[in-house]
Amino acid sequence: MKKRRVILVTDGDEYAKKTIQYVAKRYGGRCISSSYGNPTVLSGKEIVRLILQAKSEPVFVMFDDSGFLGEGAGENALKHVAADPQIEVLGIIAVASKTHQSEWTKVNITVDRDLQVSSYGVDKSGIQEMDTGRINGDTVYCLDTIDVPIIVGIGDIGKMNRKDDVKIGSPITCKAVEIILERSGYDVSQWNGEGESFTKSEE
Repeated sequence: MKKRRVILVTDGDEYAKKTIQYVAKRYGGRCISSSYGNPTVLSGKEIVRLILQAKSEPVFVMFDDSGFLGEGAGENALKHVAADPQIEVLGIIAVASKTHQSEWTKVNITVDRDLQVSSYGVDKSGIQEMDTGRINGDTVYCLDTIDVPIIVGIGDIGKMNRKDDVKIGSPITCKAVEIILERSGYDVSQWNGEGESFTKSEE
């Protein structure tokens, strides 16, 4: 059985929806638009069903706990999707928020508001922090328990003082997506900017 390749995003507000819809179209994938919500309203089982119906890959899915401490609805759905045997999670975009000293997660790499890639954390505004390899966020409590190839931390999707605005091509989110695709064996250099799907590099 061929697994569906998915990128998970730990944000689900209106800005995230517009940004992920744009990014999915740009890279020839699909966004499960109905997964947006603050908090997430679909169950993990319902989201898996929608992923399997998607016409192209990668499939982008949003999850949001709306500030709920611990594992809320968004994280419960995220864990279910990540554990489903029909799903291959290429990576997670972990979104920073203001929930300092409450929820945090380890990240492999971050992209700040100036498109600098580093091991330092970033805050909600996409500004680098002093902590290494971690960010504070909302729907990130369970990420350390999920086995995925890479977790990329960024600031608030579609925002970051307008530096990730869809009107300018959401460059920060796009950079995070390209990092995940490259790490997953996709040849990003083949992308022609016209929404055609990436092809996987030869092993």
